[in-house]
Amino acid sequence: MAVITCIDDLKRLHRRRTPRMFYDYCESGSYTEQTFRENTSDFDRIRLRQRVAVDMSGRSLAGSMAGEPVSMPVALAPVGMCGMQRADGEIKAARAAKAFGVPFTLSTMSICSIEDVAEATQAPFWFQLYVMRDEEFVDDILARARAAGVSALVLTLDLQILGQRHKDLKNDLTAPPRLTLKNIADMAIPTRWPWGIEMLQTKRRTFGNIVGHAKNVDDIRSLMSWTAEQFDPRLDWDKVARLRDKWGGKLILKGVLDPDDARKCAELGCDAMIVSNHGGRQLDGALSSIRMLPSILRAVGGRSEVWLDSGIRSGQDVLKALAMGATGTMIGRSYIYGLGAMGEAGVTRALEVIRRELDITMALCGERDVKNLGRHNLLIPDDFEGRWATEPLRAAAE
Repeated sequence: MAVITCIDDLKRLHRRRTPRMFYDYCESGSYTEQTFRENTSDFDRIRLRQRVAVDMSGRSLAGSMAGEPVSMPVALAPVGMCGMQRADGEIKAARAAKAFGVPFTLSTMSICSIEDVAEATQAPFWFQLYVMRDEEFVDDILARARAAGVSALVLTLDLQILGQRHKDLKNDLTAPPRLTLKNIADMAIPTRWPWGIEMLQTKRRTFGNIVGHAKNVDDIRSLMSWTAEQFDPRLDWDKVARLRDKWGGKLILKGVLDPDDARKCAELGCDAMIVSNHGGRQLDGALSSIRMLPSILRAVGGRSEVWLDSGIRSGQDVLKALAMGATGTMIGRSYIYGLGAMGEAGVTRALEVIRRELDITMALCGERDVKNLGRHNLLIPDDFEGRWATEPLRAAAE
């Protein structure tokens, strides 16, 4: 643990200790992966202003996200199949988040169920919903989330149709994994998957939120058939409003990458929206989340919290997002690297790394409170703002 000083250290360990199909699931985007790459490289274009001779004592990273107190403005994003990275992975990540004082978001496509996580953590968490065609299933899972004490619903808007991800298709990824010769060979390498014995011992090896709950889904064959046809391409703003009313609690809208869509989210009265391109796994060729953040903030005009997801690999990335105007951030791959590498301890280590980097960088930028970060802490390229991508088109049309 002492030699793990950055997220890249966890990434390298994750790659060595995880079967290729699970590592590829985490470390891939759709089609050419241009958006996946630029989600991280665009952060490098933003530079920091060093300030000196300022009082750096008594620093604070504490804040709130969607009205909930957080030890730092970072939440664990929903990631499908965490329980295939490490046995009971969602439970391990949720426990690490609880101990650290940051929110955890459970995916619809998790291996551990809503009830599993609620029982194991005894703490409020967030639940992410993929909208399915089966409205009875959607109503049921919302009721289950309420019964489990879920404190906010994260509604994903950018996965009505699944983007083509070449690596997942070539690896024939399923949960549980299909036992092909290729996959068996990959999982049988002791140094590649030292946690394999844990996977054999746990009872949680398939999609716990779905199997036994969706109609006629009770085994892997029926599950694969159901998921292939269930993502609802008819999801529109009217349906989002109906889901908001059905839920009746805090609503966070995820997958916003355009100012027009951001305005719609604000008009719906969401508690927060997440600027995200699904980690580069949906529309390849879209701009990075950090590039689109300024134009979305202008469109929202303070009517909702705006968080940033996709591309964060360090505490410095968190600082840049906050200084650009985001009120919170979410990390996915950064904590999955830790989960796959070392389980719950690895998630904790990822959070420790990000907190330390955020704290030190904030101090060297001359700030003592994370809430005081702003564009005055940054040096931003003239062509970074993203105005050319949307707003001139709108002006010409008007």
